[in-house]
Amino acid sequence: MAIKHEAELYAPLKAFFEMNGYEVKGEVRHCDLVGMKEGLEEPLIVELKKTFNLALLLQGIERLKLTPYVYLAVEKSRAKKGAVNQRWNELSGLCGRLGLGLITVTFYKTKAPFVEVLCEPEMAVQTGRTAIRRKERLLYEFRERSGDYNTGGITRAKLVTAYREKTLRVAAAMNSAEAEQRSLHELQEQEHGLQAGRAAAALPGISPAAVRDRSGVGSAADILQRNYYGWFRRVSRGRYVLTPAGIQALADYATVLKS
Repeated sequence: MAIKHEAELYAPLKAFFEMNGYEVKGEVRHCDLVGMKEGLEEPLIVELKKTFNLALLLQGIERLKLTPYVYLAVEKSRAKKGAVNQRWNELSGLCGRLGLGLITVTFYKTKAPFVEVLCEPEMAVQTGRTAIRRKERLLYEFRERSGDYNTGGITRAKLVTAYREKTLRVAAAMNSAEAEQRSLHELQEQEHGLQAGRAAAALPGISPAAVRDRSGVGSAADILQRNYYGWFRRVSRGRYVLTPAGIQALADYATVLKS
């Protein structure tokens, strides 16, 4: 059963590596699948494609600058036996010479996909300079994410990065604080007979310090000032409110906030 998108490979591969003790997250610093295992310093990287091609091979070689544990993963089509990109013995030999691992995923109509490791990465052939800074950024991004909210191999989709996740936590904290402010002013209006318009005008916004304490995000002030996604608006010195875009983001990414 031929797949339509490479992202369909992600779920069976994620399950396979989780069974082997890895914590797996998708689309981390442009890597389709990244795994970390307790006791291992090096990350595992898997790049996905529907079929084996030169672009996938070059991508795998580039990832070797980050870790010696790099696999290429493609669909194994039972309907295309003998095709150039289905000559598994030859492709395994090529990957082995380059130090890359090769994995195939076979899909069936009535049973679960079958993941097969055709060859393991050969660390002995690793040469060249390791991109230490890029590797550090990859590991930082992986560890800063609280969960796996992206499907590896997906394209044209907004990814939940560590920065977006922190910004969502800031937005949720502001939304909660603003709701408390509105409730307080409504109570004051009932107790003192204030006009509704006056009560609304008294809302001062939320300070970065209050957002930091409520959200637990130490960089809350910087996130508010940069306003990368346009979710916040500065109403006065040291005071911010949520924009309609920020409120919509809380609805769009509700599953992230629930985790």
